[in-house]
Amino acid sequence: MKITIVSVGKLKEKYLKQGIQEYLKRLNTYAKVDIIEVADEKAPENLSEAQMIDVKQKEGERILSHIHPDTYVITLEINGKMLTSEQFASKLDELATYGKSKIAFVIGGSLGISTDVQNRSDLALSFSKMTFPHQMMRFILLEQVYRAFRINRGEPYHK
Repeated sequence: MKITIVSVGKLKEKYLKQGIQEYLKRLNTYAKVDIIEVADEKAPENLSEAQMIDVKQKEGERILSHIHPDTYVITLEINGKMLTSEQFASKLDELATYGKSKIAFVIGGSLGISTDVQNRSDLALSFSKMTFPHQMMRFILLEQVYRAFRINRGEPYHK
């Protein structure tokens, strides 16, 4: 399985970089995982609705430029579908079983994702009704993907 994480913004925090590298190393046994960082759009602190849409649109174009037509796209959205770790594992297993070997997870910027990216999404997934920093979501996502592979292989870890 080939997994790509397309995320807006550069990761700056050393502790998150270290955690992400650890999970990338662990996942190496199960899948090829790439992380693509796209530039976040610079914007003033107080944005109008039109400016917010424009920022998300520009970031969305950058995101979509890295997604191939045959890729199954999972966007991380606060209003997406909530799954347990076991359900998430089952979903990844189902995708692999039915020939969807290329999966892209999309983590938008601080304003969210554009309508075009939402329209390209095959599954909108929510990890919580809470808002998390998008940089931290990379780490949380990688941990859950690793957990899913362990669950699917019946290996100890997820309890």
